[in-house]
Amino acid sequence: MTAVNDAVIVAAGLGGRMLPTSAYMPKESLPLVDIPAIIHLIREAIHAEVSRIHIITSPIKDFSSFLENKDDFHALKPEISETLFSTKEPVEFLIHTQHEPLGLGHAILQSLNSIDGPCLILLGDNIITDNFSSINNYHASTASSKLVSSFLRTGLPCAGVYSVPTKAVVNYGVVELDDDKITHIVEKPDINSAPSNKVLCGRYVFPSNAQELLSETYPVEEYGELQTIALQKHWMDDCGLLAVDLSEYQWYDSGNPFAWLQAQIDYGLRNPDYSKQLREWLNQRLG
Repeated sequence: MTAVNDAVIVAAGLGGRMLPTSAYMPKESLPLVDIPAIIHLIREAIHAEVSRIHIITSPIKDFSSFLENKDDFHALKPEISETLFSTKEPVEFLIHTQHEPLGLGHAILQSLNSIDGPCLILLGDNIITDNFSSINNYHASTASSKLVSSFLRTGLPCAGVYSVPTKAVVNYGVVELDDDKITHIVEKPDINSAPSNKVLCGRYVFPSNAQELLSETYPVEEYGELQTIALQKHWMDDCGLLAVDLSEYQWYDSGNPFAWLQAQIDYGLRNPDYSKQLREWLNQRLG
């Protein structure tokens, strides 16, 4: 089976729901307590053993400083994991700019001319993690490696899915499942018409025909924001689209201020560097 050598981190959105913060900095650069969101994503992609990471950005965003070696800062705190300051692995970074905000499919397409084969997709405002390690012993999320393993085992495109409370399905793309195959995707259904409580959560592996399909079969001019959903429907009707269940992970969204505030508190409560102090302070503050 063809190896997944490329990861695409989509970070091109304008972040309107995170204003005014997103007017001053990319929301993907915001820290989840003590580590920038995009560093979590880069480390997750590297853990999935890719050799190239493509970052899709917009003309007003600059991620170059996040790709530079920070060894001078590591020297100030050598007890912190070196992986949080520099990339020792032989990984190549490529930056692609989406000049018009024409949706997820169009954003992904900006990188596909540079990719020959399947690719891992990570949405830049979604952190999905199973590790809450100290910064002195940092461990990357295994979410992406779980999707890559599914692709290498089956050769089929796959999408990460996550169980949410029933009342929350109105905010997501909800999937209908037949065993581990996705048979239908409903965008933001009402509660009564949702086919399940499993939703797409921002992790995918696309096979090598994604570029042809996005540019020729499902062009943005015709499909607009639903371009990616149309692409996934093509795979559902053709070879099959697998669901990789990530419900045992924690899913954090930097798409709006309240969700990001919840993420900070939850991550802090689970992280050994802060959990004891944070619990004590919350008990005192709420008491």
